[in-house]
Amino acid sequence: KEQPAFDTANMDPSVKPSDDFFLYANGGWVKRTPIPPEYSRWGSFNQLIEKNNEALHDVAEGAAKDTTATDPDAKKVGDYYASGMDEATIEVARVKPLTDELKRIDAVKTRDDVLREIAHLHDLGVSSLFGFTSGQDDKNSTMVIAQAYQDGLGLPDRDYYTKTDDASKKLRDQYVEHVTKMLSLLGEDPKAAAEHAKKIMAMETALAQASRTKVELRDPQKNYNKMKMADLQSLTPDFKWNAYFKDANVASPGDINVGQPDFFKGANKVFANAPIDDWKEYFRWHLIHSTASELSNDFVNENFNFYETALRGTKEIKPRWKRVVTSTDGAIGEALGKLYVADYFPPESKARALELVNNLRAALSDRINALEWMDDATKQAAQKKLAAMNVNLRSQS
Repeated sequence: KEQPAFDTANMDPSVKPSDDFFLYANGGWVKRTPIPPEYSRWGSFNQLIEKNNEALHDVAEGAAKDTTATDPDAKKVGDYYASGMDEATIEVARVKPLTDELKRIDAVKTRDDVLREIAHLHDLGVSSLFGFTSGQDDKNSTMVIAQAYQDGLGLPDRDYYTKTDDASKKLRDQYVEHVTKMLSLLGEDPKAAAEHAKKIMAMETALAQASRTKVELRDPQKNYNKMKMADLQSLTPDFKWNAYFKDANVASPGDINVGQPDFFKGANKVFANAPIDDWKEYFRWHLIHSTASELSNDFVNENFNFYETALRGTKEIKPRWKRVVTSTDGAIGEALGKLYVADYFPPESKARALELVNNLRAALSDRINALEWMDDATKQAAQKKLAAMNVNLRSQS
């Protein structure tokens, strides 16, 4: 049965719109729609995601079962999905896939080794001390430049480390317990792991105290601090940026936007003063934290218990196939999308979508022409910008 475009049953007329417009417009739907135990929040977009994931599930399952596939993308999707669904092998392997990385961390002996490991973990996509990536120059859209920003925490943001209310204190205690459990699963003696977790918490707290709040991060002007590498070196005298970029395989970083300069001053102090052994524990923790969802169930479940249940109130972990589909989409989304389009977006669907987009563009064009406050020259410029907008609707060729 086709759903109405606007269903008044989703409204709650008992609520005054001037008091709470959201509940007035959606209260009926909220009252009769429970949050599934796999989620901490639920809405119409989550329903769409679930529907799409069912389709992606069928695509990935089909690719995994087709052992004679000659299309490299189909084989890639099939192999990736099958490896994620091979729970028996994953359970036997436990942390074996991390053996080389853990040996590398064990070999850290000097401050230069610490710097080298930070660069290496960044190359792997593992959070460590600060964040580094590339991105658009906010004041020159023709350029993509290096971007350095505050990072290096295991909790969502600085407030989790700095708030003094009882709930925040309890959550910090739970976090230390979680880090302890994860290090214990890694093979550390539980008593030693508890001490190491406290030291990791102390390092992250120092980084958090130097970080900006979420509200402060909303100011784009304050987050734009483009500088030369020499200026960044002056900001962080103990961190050898030439060596970092060499180890990060960045031959010539050029201009660098340092999002939060005061954070890097604080990060420099942590880099210079934290004992080497504390750094090694910090690296182990962030490595295991970033890979927990892909390891054996003891790691997966402990990671879920803290980050989903304690932090977000989620009651149940998603079934493995949902987690593996999400991982497949994140890692090789282009290949998965190609197979999805072939099954679910035929040419006639593209034609319908293109018609919708063209109707929207025509309506916007009419609206621009009808604006009384816009002069003719400005309307012409707006129409030119509208005409230059690219429509990107992909279908199987």
